[in-house]
Amino acid sequence: MKTVNLADKLSQFASHWDPHVVADYNDNDVMVVKFIGEFPFHKHDTTDDFFLVLEGEMEMDIQGEPSRTVKAGELFVVPKGVVHRPRAAKEVKVLLIEPKGEPNSGDADREPAPKPRI
Repeated sequence: MKTVNLADKLSQFASHWDPHVVADYNDNDVMVVKFIGEFPFHKHDTTDDFFLVLEGEMEMDIQGEPSRTVKAGELFVVPKGVVHRPRAAKEVKVLLIEPKGEPNSGDADREPAPKPRI
């Protein structure tokens, strides 16, 4: 058991769309990520997608629905099977929770990130 300082962990990398594991929670990876621009539309067939905005603001595009703005201090859960795309006009810092081994790219053609532990 230990305290994890998220600001410290986020200061250890500058890359975008590159989630880093900072803790384990049951059979899940707790990760931090920075991003700007847009990720491809994709879905996860067997798991929900959890986003907690720590700093900045992001848009969550949901196929066939209006985009949702998610601001610092807010979280958004995309239910499994829903086609979605996170994006941000300016850099955003986000905490993610995903089952271990779940590719962050879902069913998109994009190569999954390696998710290093820091």
